[in-house]
Amino acid sequence: MSPRTSRAKKLPRGDGAGEGSNADPEKVARAIVLRQLTVQPRSRAELARALERRGVPDDVIEKVLGRFSEVGLIDDAAFARAWVESRHTGRGLARRALAHELRRRGVGDAEVGEAVDQLSPETELATARALVSRRLVATRGLDGQTRVRRLVGMLARKGYSPGVALRVVREALADDADEEERAAVEQFAMAVDTMDDPAESPGSAGG
Repeated sequence: MSPRTSRAKKLPRGDGAGEGSNADPEKVARAIVLRQLTVQPRSRAELARALERRGVPDDVIEKVLGRFSEVGLIDDAAFARAWVESRHTGRGLARRALAHELRRRGVGDAEVGEAVDQLSPETELATARALVSRRLVATRGLDGQTRVRRLVGMLARKGYSPGVALRVVREALADDADEEERAAVEQFAMAVDTMDDPAESPGSAGG
């Protein structure tokens, strides 16, 4: 028995298109895709994986997803653009982190590049400054190295390059730092210089 035949016998129950092995695979696939898209936007690769998990044959997956793409219900470029806008606005993620997330969801490099390019270096830098500004008060009272490490680490986790993180933290602490904190910033700056990261410019956090 071929793997495709075996998968076809695992078609799910209760998808509104018949029962068990008697279900029409295309109807089952369409029902699954519609339900997935109703919950939230998804990339074509995510939908393909969902259909694979439900035992839909490969040829049916391609046919159904192709049809949904033709009518505009599946559009990875639009999905990627909306993802970048939502995740940058909601969580402050930088281009690098956004590109990583999109690639994990199976979006192609061309669509990823187009989507992250809509996020200008100036917007990204302004978001990084806002993130540090909101966190600054909570770090007061910490020793200088810990304070700098936490602020820089917060930006790094959101995909900002070491150079951008350094620039923003240095600016934020310019009027709010003691001697120990300024020394910690400069120590971090020396570490960045050894990383061969041309990240002093606001556009360096690209993905």
